[in-house]
Amino acid sequence: MYATLDMNNFILIFFFLFLGLLLQKVKGFPSNTYKILNKIVIYLCLPAITLYHIPKIKWSNELLFPIGAGWITFILAFVFFHLLGKKLKWSNKLIGCLILTAGLSNSSFLGYPIIEALFGKKGLETAVLVDQPGTFVVVSTLGVFVAAFYSKGSPDTLSIIRKVLLFPPFLMFVLACLMNVYDYDLDSNIQSILLKVGSFVTPLALLSVGLQLSFDRKSQHWKFLRLGLFFKLILVPFVILVLYVFIFNQHSEAIKITIMETAMAPMITGAILASTYGLKPKLSSMMVGFGIPISFLTLAIWYFIVSFI
Repeated sequence: MYATLDMNNFILIFFFLFLGLLLQKVKGFPSNTYKILNKIVIYLCLPAITLYHIPKIKWSNELLFPIGAGWITFILAFVFFHLLGKKLKWSNKLIGCLILTAGLSNSSFLGYPIIEALFGKKGLETAVLVDQPGTFVVVSTLGVFVAAFYSKGSPDTLSIIRKVLLFPPFLMFVLACLMNVYDYDLDSNIQSILLKVGSFVTPLALLSVGLQLSFDRKSQHWKFLRLGLFFKLILVPFVILVLYVFIFNQHSEAIKITIMETAMAPMITGAILASTYGLKPKLSSMMVGFGIPISFLTLAIWYFIVSFI
């Protein structure tokens, strides 16, 4: 059952990526289609996912480790790429792109089936915690802030804060948190609709990535791609491993799952956000397009490592 679930998801990933690549070659196909897809993902699908999942989370202190992983990862990316970028005189758009793609994990679409295959359905509980109040909330708050900040030459703080506060997934997150606090959930029929709308996020986002993905051998993006993927697939899970296992002395299965989640390929939504704000759209697509297949190898290595924790 797990193998079938994994295979279906992986087939879906490559199908929509390749479909996007093929549509690039079709004469007369609108070149700005990816912008429309991005808006549908950000303004419709993501709020639906938030309203469905957040009200169902049961909070406790033990959840801080998996939830915190997404926040730690993003802050690490911000510090690393901001300082390195300023030292090497990179453009703000390049710095913002690397923060958004290397600082966010694909903890749901890739993460859920892989974690279920490796740790069983019980492992999904931890995976959802890493993803929803962790990675997903990060992209809806800090992610929007970074996107707005680095897309402007001289950022207006009030304007950026306004964009964050009016970002539809963030508004839905606030509403969903209030629903969680007051133990309120939506009618089952509405939940069913939200689930269906949210299910479109992956195929639409992958299609958008495929429409922007390019293989220009002379592109200057390759060196930044290598650096971004090294940070995301190797450095981040190593830091989380050292922090959680050797410093905080945590050895539970939830910790193993958390480390595996931080080792996932870059988050598709992060790449979509970078593209929407004009932060090196080609590089952001490359981070996802190349990061996903490469992560299959690095995840196998990390699973071998966490088995000894």
